[in-house]
Amino acid sequence: MKGATAHMMNRDHTARTNDGAASASTAHEFSGLLPDFPFDYTGWLAHPAGLGTIPASAHGAEVAVIGAGISGIVAAYELARLGLRPVVYEAGRIGGRLRSEAFGAANDVVAELGGMRFPRSGRLFFHYVDLLGLETRPFPNPLTEAAGTTVVDLGGEPIFARTLDDLPPLFSEVAQAWDDALEDGARYLDMTAALRSRDEAAIKSIWNELVDQWDDRTFYDFLATSKAFSKLSFRHKEVFGQVGFGTGGWDSDFPNTMLEILRVVMSGFDEDQHLIVGGAEQVVRRLWEQPLAQPAHWPAGTSLSDLHGGAPKPGVTRLERAPGGNDITITDTHGNVRQHGAALSTTQSWLLTTNIEVQEDLFSHAAWMALDRTRYMQSSKTFVMVDRPFWNDVDPDTGFNVMGMTLTDRNTRGTYLFDNGPDKPAVMCLSYAWMSDAMKVLPKSAAERARLALDTLGRIYPNIDITGHVIGEPITVSWEADPNFLGAFKGALPGHYRYNRRMYAHFMQADLPEAEKGLFLAGDDVSWTPGWADGAVQTALNAVWGLLNHFGGSCSDDNPGPGDRWDDLAPLQLPE
Repeated sequence: MKGATAHMMNRDHTARTNDGAASASTAHEFSGLLPDFPFDYTGWLAHPAGLGTIPASAHGAEVAVIGAGISGIVAAYELARLGLRPVVYEAGRIGGRLRSEAFGAANDVVAELGGMRFPRSGRLFFHYVDLLGLETRPFPNPLTEAAGTTVVDLGGEPIFARTLDDLPPLFSEVAQAWDDALEDGARYLDMTAALRSRDEAAIKSIWNELVDQWDDRTFYDFLATSKAFSKLSFRHKEVFGQVGFGTGGWDSDFPNTMLEILRVVMSGFDEDQHLIVGGAEQVVRRLWEQPLAQPAHWPAGTSLSDLHGGAPKPGVTRLERAPGGNDITITDTHGNVRQHGAALSTTQSWLLTTNIEVQEDLFSHAAWMALDRTRYMQSSKTFVMVDRPFWNDVDPDTGFNVMGMTLTDRNTRGTYLFDNGPDKPAVMCLSYAWMSDAMKVLPKSAAERARLALDTLGRIYPNIDITGHVIGEPITVSWEADPNFLGAFKGALPGHYRYNRRMYAHFMQADLPEAEKGLFLAGDDVSWTPGWADGAVQTALNAVWGLLNHFGGSCSDDNPGPGDRWDDLAPLQLPE
């Protein structure tokens, strides 16, 4: 989701060639582990013993899965493989915030309204991308070969660049300060070495120290108090927030807890990012149609779509315990009532406190506090389709493309250019903005947003008739205005670590009161990495382990699951 960055200004981090292969300057290979809970999910998925088995008496037992985004569909797919019967409920459309919107009749030309760039270090997500045989290519982040030309426009002065060396010295100074701040304030090299070598003890030791140090402090606090940035001017921090570690919007993360930023950089989520050719929504939709691999109970060739007669159930309006039993009762938007042996909610957590009527004692007060205190980021994108990738035209006077991926302090913030080939229409993400910048355009229509963005780009590129290349109608999104989402994704504030741990650890239900068992949580806002598809998949697999055990199953001794390793790897529990 929010994807950041390719470390636009960070010269010392992993460098990649355009085909995704590591270059000679690679600093380290990312392991796919996350520091809070460094369980090897990809190893668990790939093991020939499988994720586990459930008793034959539980085969066909129903599990309600609320939400058909990447987390819900991954969980449903793996639960069905175990022999359970997932029953997916969806209030909108399959895909969740992996939403690829086609431009009219040009079905293969899409606007990525949600997640659009996916780091190769997110190995869980790519497990399913590769399973489905989907094509990817490098995302046109700033100062990458995929972008071609990058234009940094600050203070009304556009600068054309291909590499950091093409930019004024100020940018190199900011880049070096960011490298130094990470090392001095967060033991970056020690942590990445531990992740690379999969040294669980070292990962836990370093990260637990950082949790204690940075949970209560913001991203901006980290910068402002670092030795590196405290020696520089305010302008250096300002430039960093506008176009440095990020693509035009990371100053919107300055109020967030620094732990969220450290997870991104230490896990490599800001590097080697790829797009899904044809749209990210395909990952969810194709997994819905994909025949289950080596399923228990179900006939060979069965898919989730087959188990649902082709479509999910409608949205959910009520969740409660079945009278006199352990089942979970679901009421849908049409008033239909159905009992299930267990349930998994993958919706954004606020929906459980606003849109869905939930029996209060299904969660503890502490869990309700965590769900309700989730803080969501606002986000807006506006796209247009153009007749051709005109930005590839070369200015003979400068040798640069006439237009490039654009980072600016103007209202568009980040403009991305998507080339579908010389014989196909291309796509411009005119504006990708966050928080206050997103709220400024919230009342505006798609046409008004496009007009505002095109006017801004016209001032940056006065010699290009950008509007003359636009064909069709613009497409836009503001996730906070969608009643099924209420925001783009979680942005944890200082002090929210305890809330995040309560949500993440909820799949460990052995010690819960009976009244709270059987309802599980998953989704990127339950994860440690909100806004990233890999975190959504990780929590889906946690829930699969929880449900496997709920129905009397277990993992192979040769392939323990996340709950089996919990006591060894559990996230640090801060005192309450």
